[in-house]
Amino acid sequence: MADALTFELDPAVGRERGDGVLNLWADVSNADGAVGFVPPVTPEDIRPEWVKHLVAMAEGRTRLLVGYDAEGEVAATAFFSYNTHRLMRHWVWLYTVMVHPRHHGKGYGRDLMRAVENAARGFDGIDAIRLTCRGGTGVDRFYASCGYKEVGRVPGMIRVAPGDDRDDITMLLTLS
Repeated sequence: MADALTFELDPAVGRERGDGVLNLWADVSNADGAVGFVPPVTPEDIRPEWVKHLVAMAEGRTRLLVGYDAEGEVAATAFFSYNTHRLMRHWVWLYTVMVHPRHHGKGYGRDLMRAVENAARGFDGIDAIRLTCRGGTGVDRFYASCGYKEVGRVPGMIRVAPGDDRDDITMLLTLS
């Protein structure tokens, strides 16, 4: 059995941890992971998006959950974003959910989703987690197996490449 990941919410993000997240994001993207990019990409291609996440974290709008493998390397991430609309502050968005491809098949994805749920249960006033995922990848079935329910689907709203449009699927996990 594989060693379990160790999770940390709101870690200090210095250069080493930042590079770990960037490398993870690039490796997941290049393995056809649906995390906002299509291959081929480099960490430098992703850096502008990472900087946006860092700004949102510094402003308190976004929180980072990191999973570390037995060697202490960044092996998984998920980003929580708070809603600013006064009528929607009772739920959070979940973005950029990633497990490094070298760790696939070890149950780390399920571990990450449990850690996500546990973290969100500790956020004041949060009753639910909402995420979107790209159709055609099977990840919606994974999220469903973790307790998320499909609550919306917009056909063809994600254009991966010319002629390759995917559904944008919205899923929800109620925490109550």
